[in-house]
Amino acid sequence: MKKNMGSIDKIIRVLVAVVIAVLYWQGIISGTLAIVLLVLGIVFLLTSLINFCPLYTIFGINTSKKE
Repeated sequence: MKKNMGSIDKIIRVLVAVVIAVLYWQGIISGTLAIVLLVLGIVFLLTSLINFCPLYTIFGINTSKKE
């Protein structure tokens, strides 16, 4: 897997995942919406950790700095 995520992209994804987690644990979101958003947050965290987003590959997006 070739890295295709830049640092700003990773930071935004982690922040979104944290906001989703806080909203869930505060009880602001619940039910099916909460489950869908929690799964999305987990995907955001995983893609941030491995610096690779499969959707970016499909659409030809690369936010990482050029080498």
